Amino acid sequence: MVPDLSVRASEARELMDAPDASAPMLDRTYERFALVNAVVSPWRGLYRRDIRPRARRGPVRLLDIGAGGGDQARALARRLHRDGFSAQVWALDADERAVRWAQAHDATGEVRYRTGSLQELAEAGEFFDVVYSNHVLHHVADAALLPFLEESRRLLAPGGVVVHHDIVRSRGAYALFAAATWPFRTTVLAGSYIREDGLTSIRRSYTVAELKARVPADWEVRARMPARVEARAEAPGARA
Repeated sequence: MVPDLSVRASEARELMDAPDASAPMLDRTYERFALVNAVVSPWRGLYRRDIRPRARRGPVRLLDIGAGGGDQARALARRLHRDGFSAQVWALDADERAVRWAQAHDATGEVRYRTGSLQELAEAGEFFDVVYSNHVLHHVADAALLPFLEESRRLLAPGGVVVHHDIVRSRGAYALFAAATWPFRTTVLAGSYIREDGLTSIRRSYTVAELKARVPADWEVRARMPARVEARAEAPGARA
């Protein structure tokens, strides 16, 4: 049964975020993120539209915010390496458990993993050509959304871009995710938080109209298929 999705369930909490979350289930969740993101993540489009054009102009620095198990950061690092570009890829997550798992399961050595906040990176003088996140905005508390967006933009080098992707809250998105994951609940997704937390994530997510009303006026918010939203802003100027 589809719950009431007319109002964002901002108080709902995902099980994997709990301090006492099961370690084996967290491991299984991080492991399965790569499979899920291969289907639903827009990182390939991000690469074509925003990363590759900048990489053609010279070495680029990327920051993956809320990187989780690090699968997208590793995928982008591999693609950049394959295409012969010079790049630094950073993966940032506030949860030390995620960072430890990602580091332990990265045989490439091509991603720099960090635990901490955007503010700490800014205070350290770090800048990036592309700052991005996937499925992070719905985790941010209502009062913290504007500071989060501005902090992510603050990390941009001249000519850089920040792109946040997330799910759109809707009955269709909820029903589709529930139906698509149901056959795998006792096999591929068994022992993980992906199905239950994924449904919670949709309940916590914004509609396109809600996000448009909350972002700074100079940010662009657009609908993406299927049932996704993108918020983006570009820094003025060009790289030296």
